[in-house]
Amino acid sequence: MLDYGLDMSGVDRDRALPGLVAEGDELDALVSAHDDWSESTPAAGWTVAHQIAHLAAADANALIAIRTPEAFDDVAKQAEADGSRYADLDAAAGAAQPRSELLERWRTGRIEVAAALHEIPLNQGFPWYGSELTAALMVPLRLMETWAHGQDIFDALGATHLPTDRLQHVAALGVAGRELSFYAAQIPTPADPFRVELTAPDGETWAWGPEDAAQRVRGSALDFCLRVTHRRPRAVTDLTAVGEDAQKWLDIARVFL
Repeated sequence: MLDYGLDMSGVDRDRALPGLVAEGDELDALVSAHDDWSESTPAAGWTVAHQIAHLAAADANALIAIRTPEAFDDVAKQAEADGSRYADLDAAAGAAQPRSELLERWRTGRIEVAAALHEIPLNQGFPWYGSELTAALMVPLRLMETWAHGQDIFDALGATHLPTDRLQHVAALGVAGRELSFYAAQIPTPADPFRVELTAPDGETWAWGPEDAAQRVRGSALDFCLRVTHRRPRAVTDLTAVGEDAQKWLDIARVFL
């Protein structure tokens, strides 16, 4: 089994879950105002419809994992069989639906996922693509994915995606995913602690790690989230790093495999 290496045991579900709902609602307001979902997004080959279809499919799979975990084995087997084409095939199938049907499917799935993640005990495990997750991790993961794919759509439509304090959950995933980043890059994980200091949208500072850590990352929370979700290359962000390992981390940072 794959260990995602993300420790989110201290997540505040009462705060993160409304953030997930709000992120979906904000994106819904944007896409529902556009009749044409054929616009290309920064993801190669993906239109706005593909992005919404991907989110809808992920919500549907999350519901299977939570409600009927024994049935998720079929989902995981299909993902393994399709390999790197899995997300593309899923998105293409959904994008072929009429816009009104896809929008309704996504809306219904978002509501059901939020309800399921609210009801399940916070630390009750359920399967997820070769690993086991809990609501403590799935809530911020769904928020992160909604925000990241939403960013693609905002970019495609030329709309401004205003940063909010919901980014703290995405940033926390990015910080927690440091070991995952080195693992995915097949680089040994540094043993030294890291300090991350990010400027929140309201000007406050969000910080993780010991204050005296030699490896340090600083910048805006927005740019950090854009970087760890691969929505922006490092060169166009305001992120700075002190220490060789911190420099390397910003080059390979991710929150997913």
